[in-house]
Amino acid sequence: MDFSIIVLIVALILFGVLAFKQLSALILAPLVSIFVILCFRLPVLETLLNSFMPAAANYVSQYFLIFFVGALFGAVYQFTGAAESIARTISKVSHDKFVAPIIMCITGLLTFGGVSGFVVFFVIYPIALQMFKRANITRMLLPAAISAGCWTWSMTAPGSPSIQNVIAMRNLGTPADAALVPSLIASIVEFLLIFIWLEYRARSFTKKGRLFDDPTLTRQLDPEELRESEAKDLPNFWISIIPIAVILITFNVKKIGFEVETAVMCGVILAVILMFKRIKGGIKEWVSVFNKGAADSGVAILNTAIVVGFGGVVQNTEGFANLITKVQNMNISPLVFVAVAVAICAGACGSASGGMGVAFNALKDTFVSMGVAPEYIHRVGAIAAGTLDTLPHQGAQITLLGICKLTHKEAYFDIAITQILIPVITLFVFIPLASMGL
Repeated sequence: MDFSIIVLIVALILFGVLAFKQLSALILAPLVSIFVILCFRLPVLETLLNSFMPAAANYVSQYFLIFFVGALFGAVYQFTGAAESIARTISKVSHDKFVAPIIMCITGLLTFGGVSGFVVFFVIYPIALQMFKRANITRMLLPAAISAGCWTWSMTAPGSPSIQNVIAMRNLGTPADAALVPSLIASIVEFLLIFIWLEYRARSFTKKGRLFDDPTLTRQLDPEELRESEAKDLPNFWISIIPIAVILITFNVKKIGFEVETAVMCGVILAVILMFKRIKGGIKEWVSVFNKGAADSGVAILNTAIVVGFGGVVQNTEGFANLITKVQNMNISPLVFVAVAVAICAGACGSASGGMGVAFNALKDTFVSMGVAPEYIHRVGAIAAGTLDTLPHQGAQITLLGICKLTHKEAYFDIAITQILIPVITLFVFIPLASMGL
């Protein structure tokens, strides 16, 4: 194998190992970037200033507003109880059956509506924990059930206000519902496969005697976590749904045609109007809610942008060029090439949006020149970004495992199945449909 490609593989492994050690992305990305720079004998400071920083800064300039308004929306839904209202209503309807798949449905609904995945983690975890406890299901499925809804069909389906969808739209000039028919079919298949897998695993664990109370797990729960939360005066379910519906309508209906930032901001304003009295203390407390959302947006985009900076260094190396050349020489179809290229970048970055941003920045002209309809490139790129991004070093999964008090050994297998293998299968569904011209 080419030495330059080996360097990139080693860098990726190093990235993953250090991420396992919970090293901050703000330190990790520059550190691994310097490793790559030194291996390719490039000038350190010059490369950081001319490759790392511009890539990170460009990502912030393009997508900050999306992160900002999304985090504001998430904060409003968290502190008003709207997210919890949606979750509890759906859980009541399920009657403690299909609990793990239902959790996936809840988190997917919230994410598709514009709530940040990281916000969903914290909001849904205590609710999901109680649902798992009542159904006597092992905690080992909790991370997969929560994150599968956040990072799969809800992020890549047509009409989603997700950052992956937006990146493709702005690079290719395509609509939010690009490749609508094959996208819907592929999304439904993806949803059903995840639903079936989570239910199968829940029943399999139960048959093997792996139940909620499991002394073999590395970290045990505190008694406080197992205590049922007191009944709250939550917003009406239908009231909670209205702002989400407004976001989806204003973003997707062509006659309205709002940009995603405007659509989500409309949702924020409407949510505040409908649920203003839910925040005790009036304007002063609402300011605190918005401050929390703003702070969350800063952390989220900075962590992602800094990883994109690492991608900026990688894409300017001899190794990246050689890797892309090897992929191009594999005699594969254009859409498969798009899928492989985006997946590799997402895996290298440990981020779907970051990897997709790197791939489109480096290869957009190549993608467009292959003679494939931009709508198909859009959807393949969005789906592929949600495959290898979920390697063990992904920051979101490390965060969620910490919240759930579980290790990679205990919970990562089901994460990998639902968020790597099944999305790959989804690509194998979409690409033939696209090739047929649907």
